[in-house]
Amino acid sequence: MKSREHIIEFIRKQKTAFVGSVDEDGFPNIKAMFVPRKIDGNSFYFSTNTSSMRTQQYMEEPKASIYFYNRGRFKYEGIMLTGFMEVLQDDDIKREIWQPGDTIYYKQGVTDPDYCVLKFTAVKGRHYCDLKTESFRMEKLE
Repeated sequence: MKSREHIIEFIRKQKTAFVGSVDEDGFPNIKAMFVPRKIDGNSFYFSTNTSSMRTQQYMEEPKASIYFYNRGRFKYEGIMLTGFMEVLQDDDIKREIWQPGDTIYYKQGVTDPDYCVLKFTAVKGRHYCDLKTESFRMEKLE
């Protein structure tokens, strides 16, 4: 079983996160996003648009998943986490994960009403590496 530290370090090294939501008909939807801006315990914080379809889906159905992978020349490793996504409008967390270049996406800056934070809280996951797959519960990781 991989440690929490391995999972976090692996995620920090990736450039893309694949984020899953559930649409109004119960079908899974996947989207590529920038990696989390903040990781705190089992929580992962993403920057996004309040008006996005994905944000609206999380407001209706908070079940979610995130997936990260690294495809090397001879080795493939992937980690999927499942849990719940919250849409945060709190000014403190918005300021905390804000980056100077974000004005490209949010013209009004950190107070732009179309800027929000997605907080994903992982409950369980699956790890794949070296032709082996393991399931794990986040609260049981060391």
